[in-house]
Amino acid sequence: MLAHGLQNVKVIALAVTDLSRAQHFYGEILALPPSYRENDLVGYSIGDIVLMLKENWYGSPTAEPNPRITLATAYAPDTEAYLRERGVTIPDPVEEVEKGYYVGSFLDSEGNKLWFCSPTEP
Repeated sequence: MLAHGLQNVKVIALAVTDLSRAQHFYGEILALPPSYRENDLVGYSIGDIVLMLKENWYGSPTAEPNPRITLATAYAPDTEAYLRERGVTIPDPVEEVEKGYYVGSFLDSEGNKLWFCSPTEP
């Protein structure tokens, strides 16, 4: 395993202005299978990747690339420590955002924000 623990793309979040319309498009028109966390619909599956639809999110939908990409990691607190040791900017320190999941973010060399997540138990 790589020292930073990053494994693969886990989640791509898209800004939407009308959640019902977007759910109809992705669930009915594209016929993507729904993805659930516990009993809550969180998005749609594309292989092992979850496509999340985020209404009233920090960005507006555009024709330009605007997704939020989240990378799976073995254990997010260790990944954050690894990145900090290398001088990587961490705008969103790791925190437990939902029961059982850690999420944090870092900036790449161009200022793009990438998110990373893991279960709270390694």
